[in-house]
Amino acid sequence: MKNPANSFKRALASGDPQLGIWASFADPYATEAVATIGADWLLIDGEHGPNDVRSILAQLQAVAPYASHPVVRVVDANPSVIKQVLDIGAQTLMVPMIDTVEQARAVVAATRYPPKGIRGVGAALGRASRWASIPDYADSGVQEICVIVQVESVKGLANIDEIVSVEGVDGVFFGPVDLSASMDLMDQPTHPDVVRAIGQGASVARAAGKAAGVLATDVERAKGYLAAGVQFVAVGIDILMLVNSGRALLREFKGDRDEKRPSYG
Repeated sequence: MKNPANSFKRALASGDPQLGIWASFADPYATEAVATIGADWLLIDGEHGPNDVRSILAQLQAVAPYASHPVVRVVDANPSVIKQVLDIGAQTLMVPMIDTVEQARAVVAATRYPPKGIRGVGAALGRASRWASIPDYADSGVQEICVIVQVESVKGLANIDEIVSVEGVDGVFFGPVDLSASMDLMDQPTHPDVVRAIGQGASVARAAGKAAGVLATDVERAKGYLAAGVQFVAVGIDILMLVNSGRALLREFKGDRDEKRPSYG
C-alpha cells in the first residue's frame, strides 16, 4: 500500500488557489455533508470547535472518500497533541498563535521523526500508516505532511520574515479576528489597517516561496484577498452558514432585526 498523496500540499506548491470551508460542528455527519459541496479544503477545528482526538478521527474517516482535503487545526502547538493527530492520519495541520521563529521550528520538529525532529515513533499502531500497511511510512508519510502556522498577532507579524524562512513550514494562515484584537481593533477584522497588515504579511510569505492563507467570509473581501495573491482562503463557516440562513428566513416572516453580527474578515 502506498501513502496517500497530499493534494492540498501539492496545490500550494503549484500556486493553485484553494477555497475552503470551516467545519465547526465537531460531528462526522455534518463534516461529511460539508465535504460534498465542492470546497478544495475544509478545516476540522480543534481550537475553537468542541473536538477531541476521537471526534477528529471520526471526521477524517467521514470525509476520506471526498475530494475536499481535511486540514486539522490543533488546539495549540503541544507536541503530544500534534503526535496524536498525525497518528490518526491527518496530513495537513494548522497550528494557531505562532509568534516567533522558535515556535515555528518547534512545530515542524513535532511533525518529524528523530533525528530531524521529536515526533514519537509509533505510527504503525495507527491509521497514519494504515496499521503498518504502508511499509515506508516513516519516509513517505513525512513527505506528505503539510504544516500551516497561524500568524495572528502584532508580534507574529513583526517576526514574519523569520517564521516563513523555517524549513518545513509550507504556509502561513493569517487570523484577521485575533490580529484585529492584537492591533487594538477588537471585532474589526475588515479594518483597513488589518487588511493592509495581512496583505503585507502575505507578500513576505510569497516572496519566501510559502503559501499565504486567510479567513474571509465576506465574498468581496475574499475575492480581494485572492486577487492580491493570497492562495488559500476559507470563505465560509458551516455553523454560521446554517444560523445566518435561518435568521434570514425568519426575517422574511418577522421583519428585519437590527442586530450586530460578528465578522470574520
